[in-house]
Amino acid sequence: MSSASIVVHPPTSTGGRRALVHLQGRDEILGTAFSDHDLVVFLEGAGVQDPDGVLDDDHWVEWRGGRAHRWSAA
Repeated sequence: MSSASIVVHPPTSTGGRRALVHLQGRDEILGTAFSDHDLVVFLEGAGVQDPDGVLDDDHWVEWRGGRAHRWSAA
């Protein structure tokens, strides 16, 4: 995994992106997000402080296989 604590995987063919967080030495699947709001809710549940503020911080979030904030397949 990258140095980012949160990984947002590429959009699936049906839409949505799987989100993972690295906590306490292990990776935890948060779920499939279909919007920024979904991702923020997942991050709040994982205990991330100011989840809205980290979405565009590449030290925190790695957006894989697609542009940030894009939730559907091309």
